[in-house]
Amino acid sequence: MSLPKEPRQLMINLMYLVLTAMLALNVSSEILHAFKTINQSINSSNSSIQDKNQRIYDQLQKLADDNVKGEKARPYNEKAKQAKAASQELIDYLESWKTRMIEATGGYEIADNGKKEIKGQSDIDASTRLLVDAKGGDTVKQRINELREFLLTLVNPSMKEEIAKQMPLTIADVEKNDNNPTGDWKVANFFNMPTVAVITLMSKFQNDIRNSEAMITNQLMSEVGSDDIKFDEIKAIAVAENNYALAGQTVKANILLAAYNKQANPTVASSSGRVTKVENGVAYWETVASGVGLQTVRGTVSVNLGGGRTESRPYEFQYMVGSTGASIQLDKMNVFYIGVPNPITISAAGYSIEDISVSIPGATVTPTSKGHYDVTVSAPGKLTASVMAKTAQGMKSIQSQEFRVKQIPDPVARVGGKSGGVMSAAMFRAQDGIVAALDNFDFDAKFVVTSYEMSWLPKRGEYQVGGVVNSPYFERSGNALIKAYMPNAKIGDKIFIENIKARGPDGRTRSLSSIVLTLN
Repeated sequence: MSLPKEPRQLMINLMYLVLTAMLALNVSSEILHAFKTINQSINSSNSSIQDKNQRIYDQLQKLADDNVKGEKARPYNEKAKQAKAASQELIDYLESWKTRMIEATGGYEIADNGKKEIKGQSDIDASTRLLVDAKGGDTVKQRINELREFLLTLVNPSMKEEIAKQMPLTIADVEKNDNNPTGDWKVANFFNMPTVAVITLMSKFQNDIRNSEAMITNQLMSEVGSDDIKFDEIKAIAVAENNYALAGQTVKANILLAAYNKQANPTVASSSGRVTKVENGVAYWETVASGVGLQTVRGTVSVNLGGGRTESRPYEFQYMVGSTGASIQLDKMNVFYIGVPNPITISAAGYSIEDISVSIPGATVTPTSKGHYDVTVSAPGKLTASVMAKTAQGMKSIQSQEFRVKQIPDPVARVGGKSGGVMSAAMFRAQDGIVAALDNFDFDAKFVVTSYEMSWLPKRGEYQVGGVVNSPYFERSGNALIKAYMPNAKIGDKIFIENIKARGPDGRTRSLSSIVLTLN
């Protein structure tokens, strides 16, 4: 735009520019005044919240010093002290940033009304230089996140997620725009910001800290004593020490009064049977008797104590399931297997479980608990097991039963869960070796591959033989050819793994089926 040559028009244009500048200065002054007003309000709020927090700290300290409640209150009081110290540390850190910003823009000056005013309150260079270019804003962000995570560790884990959603102290995500294409938090908050605006923002962060500190201390106060249960009902309970007795034997029981809360219905977990109902603080359990012999029921009883706290206690009781005669029950299979412990359960009607045992010639019998044994066998064929009972005349056989003895079935060789077919080249390259797996076998019997032969036919190349390997591994086998091939296996290659041998828990070495894989 060319300047007018007429002096009068030139003067009018200059006056218009001066007027526009004066209007801009007036708007800027009003905005700065608004920031100062908001900052004063936030500082006043911070002082009020700090006073309320201190009252909670005083109450927790009083509870911690109490002779009766002190033991329960002290852990929460210590956590509250940690929250207070960590919060104050970050508040002081933010206050130091306020001082640094003021000093960087010329300090204070005395206004016409006698009050101290920030000399460079409209300065926008200091915030950019110190908090953006020098990355001071990144440190502020990191310190805020660290305090937030620390405060959340102080509360009951069951309440952590709920409190995290409500906690004011958080770093909000920044949207990307033309001025901030990377969505940088420090740029969004501090770039070209007037000094008074930065100070107000620091005060706002301090306010978030005080409010978050209040949330944590209030939660800690609510957790004090939350595990106290108020009992409103009592019940007589008799528990027999032995649920099975013969004539002439002593029967003992424990009889007591149990106190409980009818409004606090427990949650009951049980290893067997089922809970039919829970009402008035009592759970009712039942089952259909099965599995001849001594049965043990274990579980937990959990009660919600409020405040996000739950207390659980284990329980256990036993009962005897009898039959019309003596019996031997194999717990896992209908045969004995060589090389693994075969668990059995015995019982005999009319006899105490302590007075019966089992005899199996040709096998090793190891007691595991009342009425339960592990049987170890070494040769295939048949064995006879006899239930023996202690009588006044001595030990006698009251029941005999014949069982078959068999070898453990052969396992299946697999690579990456496959015994053949198609496999991705990437998956094959990631495999460590060959596994011998027993399918649909109830025992924990482990087979180890002891040797194999491997060869391969590249899609573009000649058939290659890796040779015999005396281990289940590929690259770790020490075979240089296989070690070199594994990371270079490609789509279209065919892998041949043959003459696979595996040794089982019975000490026998088995020959397993070959594996043929096509890589894709």
